[in-house]
Amino acid sequence: MIRVVLTDDHNIIREGLRSLLEDDEETEVVGEASNGQELLDLLEHTPADVVLLDINMPVMDGYEAAKKVTERFPDTKVLALSMLNSEPFVHKMIENGASGYILKNTGKAELRSAIKLVASGSQFMCADLAISFLNKSNTPKEESEKAPRGSNILSKRELEVLALIAEGYTNAEIADKLFTSKRTIETHRQNILEKTNAKNTANLVKYAIQNGYISIDS
Repeated sequence: MIRVVLTDDHNIIREGLRSLLEDDEETEVVGEASNGQELLDLLEHTPADVVLLDINMPVMDGYEAAKKVTERFPDTKVLALSMLNSEPFVHKMIENGASGYILKNTGKAELRSAIKLVASGSQFMCADLAISFLNKSNTPKEESEKAPRGSNILSKRELEVLALIAEGYTNAEIADKLFTSKRTIETHRQNILEKTNAKNTANLVKYAIQNGYISIDS
């Protein structure tokens, strides 16, 4: 029996994951945590074979949690489960000790396979990410050199958010303009910061101007 701990700051996500795993005779959900610190506290008295770990969480995010879990509980494997689907996030989680990375749109069969493979000591990458990375590696060098820096890493929605950030709007104001939640905008902002290696809003504005996403006049 593979002992699993679910770590995500959304109750509905944890409930959904528990539902997907509850009829699997080879896995058992032994605990839940809403952030990295809760996870570490839980593991002190609840041994686990695999931790399903989100990245964006309050108190302690998935990066720091993955690193501390692998340092303090070497027998516990970390399987990142996130909506963040670009290479920088994947690489950072792997560097911090994660044995696998799957997206939140992963199906039940793939989720279960990922848990079992990671528990056995193997590494796992979900099919969507593997195909995406493979396609990117097959892109002709000439095409990648022609593309403006950053144009291939920011999604259409992220470009919209970037433009509004550069105009001085807050996360809440951007959420209202794009008819979405503040939490979603916060996620987009973090994605943009990671993808562009910007340290703050000023760096983002500079990046947007330099790469032609906004003009100085606007």
